[in-house]
Amino acid sequence: MNKQYQTIDEYIKSFPGDIQARLKQLRALIRRVAPEAQEKISYQMPTFYLNGNLVHFAAYPKHIGFYPTPSGIEAFQKELSKYKSSKGAVQFPLDAPLPLKLIERIVKFRVKESSRK
Repeated sequence: MNKQYQTIDEYIKSFPGDIQARLKQLRALIRRVAPEAQEKISYQMPTFYLNGNLVHFAAYPKHIGFYPTPSGIEAFQKELSKYKSSKGAVQFPLDAPLPLKLIERIVKFRVKESSRK
């Protein structure tokens, strides 16, 4: 993880095909739900920015990390309870499909929250 990424495309292309597919799926979902958000790299992770950081995501050897800020984790604590999580992050294991409907709800929540800023 020493590479300094400049774009989300560059980040995604650095992973094997199966991981790229998941990252592209996640990116497309976020773009669809938050079309006004700007894409950038922040903390060397793909980031969507809308009046501040909206969400980040990243690939790891055994999971996809999703970072919807502490408020995003807290608001969906019950639904996220089956995943390993912390104050501002959740880990979606690579051996299971991404919970796209849940991620969509979290991103919608964050867009609504962000628009109040």
